[in-house]
Amino acid sequence: MPLRAEQIEVCFDDNALFKLLAAELTERLGPEEGDDLDLFLNRISQIPVGLRAMAAVYQLDVSLTLDNLGWHFANWHHRGYCDMTLWALGELGAHDHAGLFGEAYRRVLPFWDEIGIRCSRDFEDFVAWYGNSELERLMLPLTKKMWDLQEIDGGLFGFWTRYARKHPERVGG
Repeated sequence: MPLRAEQIEVCFDDNALFKLLAAELTERLGPEEGDDLDLFLNRISQIPVGLRAMAAVYQLDVSLTLDNLGWHFANWHHRGYCDMTLWALGELGAHDHAGLFGEAYRRVLPFWDEIGIRCSRDFEDFVAWYGNSELERLMLPLTKKMWDLQEIDGGLFGFWTRYARKHPERVGG
């Protein structure tokens, strides 16, 4: 049974609400995006707008936890997915994150084809190239600002619960 707005409204603990949202996303989409980002974007287009936004920012949160923005654009090298992530940050009210992500996206575009070529050959080719590259230099200050934002109010995942409380009808139903 799909998540209902009433379930969100009676869930007073943020950790419990986050688990409820994550479980709903897993139920609707499966445990991971997979390799076909076109298919993933199609699948998330069929779920409520709030859940769509949460699904679209999930991997950015993972990238900021494990790596940096440059690695994010290599691991998730898909313009439609990047566009969806930028939209999702705005939808969730993560405007500072959106500004930094948008700037990072703008800065990565001149390197877009190079990243795609290197990743398609062998991801290790990207790894060797990226370290000490101009792109890494351009991403580092933005990544540091994003890391700082991640320390505030639960980072991107904190926006999930705040959004769900503010717009339960856009998440459940």
